[in-house]
Amino acid sequence: FAGYISQVLKNYTDHACDGEYVSLRCPHRTTISIQSSFYGRIVPSHQMCPSRYPHSYATLIKEDVACSVGTSLQKMLDECQDRRSCQFLVNSRLFGADPCPGTGKYLIVWYKCRPNEYKSKVACEDDKLRLSCKKSMVIAIYSAVFGRTQGGSLECPYQTLGMPMIECQSATALQLMIKRCHGKRSCSIYASTYEFGDPCYPGIRKHLNVIYTCDNTPFLLPVDETQPPVLNRSMEPVGVSTEMALLSNILAAYAFVT
Repeated sequence: FAGYISQVLKNYTDHACDGEYVSLRCPHRTTISIQSSFYGRIVPSHQMCPSRYPHSYATLIKEDVACSVGTSLQKMLDECQDRRSCQFLVNSRLFGADPCPGTGKYLIVWYKCRPNEYKSKVACEDDKLRLSCKKSMVIAIYSAVFGRTQGGSLECPYQTLGMPMIECQSATALQLMIKRCHGKRSCSIYASTYEFGDPCYPGIRKHLNVIYTCDNTPFLLPVDETQPPVLNRSMEPVGVSTEMALLSNILAAYAFVT
């Protein structure tokens, strides 16, 4: 379970130069969720993906280091979204018109591995969000957003008060939800600025959206579920199992990197 969760929480990055294969893969029971993509060149070839042309020829053509293709994200969504794995050859023909002929380009993809079965819950600002799993199962947080998104939330219509429709999200929402709920059978938290801070302009109504899954791992539960594990200076919980200590270390490392 600890290994599975670490792979699910991880943000993956892959890249390939023109003429190379890009290959994305997710672990069992998860699928690819594309986060962002870039195709083009923004650094010189001596730093990334060296030119395949002879040096004398390369000097005749000025390399474009401000070259990007706007269709790369949609192409990655078409090729890989919601699949367990995908692989294809990178070249400019895949992305439509070449914005910088003669310049060698590369593809960079950022993605996560989303559980095949997951739940989504929304709480409007100042309401309580409750998460729970069946007996012998525990919560595994996949993502958490507190603030306001472009798409909005049907459950929580916005009170804009003349404010422009812009996104604003708490940078610590995921970290807080992991700390509060991860590895527990049930938990609750208020969708409030007291808990998450206020990432938006005053007067903008926010909401909390959490995506999570339940996993059948009773050995991860502490003896008393109402009391959070106590951490010592080495980040290891006192009085819990080795598996729980490993999970806590993974989550602490993830929170630190975030």
